Amino acid sequence: MTAPAEPTTPPRLVIFDMDDVLLRYDVAARRTAIGAMAGLSADDVARLIWDSGIEDASDLGHLSPDTYLEAIAKALGVPFGRADWQRTRALAMTLDPDVLALVPQVSARARIALLTNNGHIMREHFDVLVPELRALFGPAMHVACEFGAKKPTPAVYKGLAALYGVAPQDAVMIDDKPANVAGALEAGLRAHLFTRAAELATFLRAHHMVA
Repeated sequence: MTAPAEPTTPPRLVIFDMDDVLLRYDVAARRTAIGAMAGLSADDVARLIWDSGIEDASDLGHLSPDTYLEAIAKALGVPFGRADWQRTRALAMTLDPDVLALVPQVSARARIALLTNNGHIMREHFDVLVPELRALFGPAMHVACEFGAKKPTPAVYKGLAALYGVAPQDAVMIDDKPANVAGALEAGLRAHLFTRAAELATFLRAHHMVA
């Protein structure tokens, strides 16, 4: 899913999703590692943390990092602190070198930003978890709840574009989830549904963002 089909002017802001775009995110591995701390299965962890709404509440910004960790510990029945969150999150993240190679080319032609559906705890740990992304994006690394919601809510995309002084139609969202792409389009942005680096390169080339 890519829109518009025939781009006119090059975008002024290119926004990259993090999980499953800039890096491969293995949520099953994360759940397995969390479960091992409490003698639980990955399915148990999915039920206790994801299906219960704890993860979503964090992503929406409704839980502070400390409250989020306390809720996980209570659900698991064992202590769960920042070091545990960081370790189990890190082992599920593998940077995609082919996508990362495109980012400097884009940043030479337009502003870039990162926008991920993660809670405030991720924002606090970007530097430790993904220093390579910090080197590429600098301060332009954002969790969606900074804008009062999460993707695919159109206000999130509009808020980020406004933060950088860019009209929605002059921004592009690159995301792996069809719903998030649809939300960006509804907000007036251009968008690309990410599947692999080669197709992203073709899209960016059509928008005069890479050589």
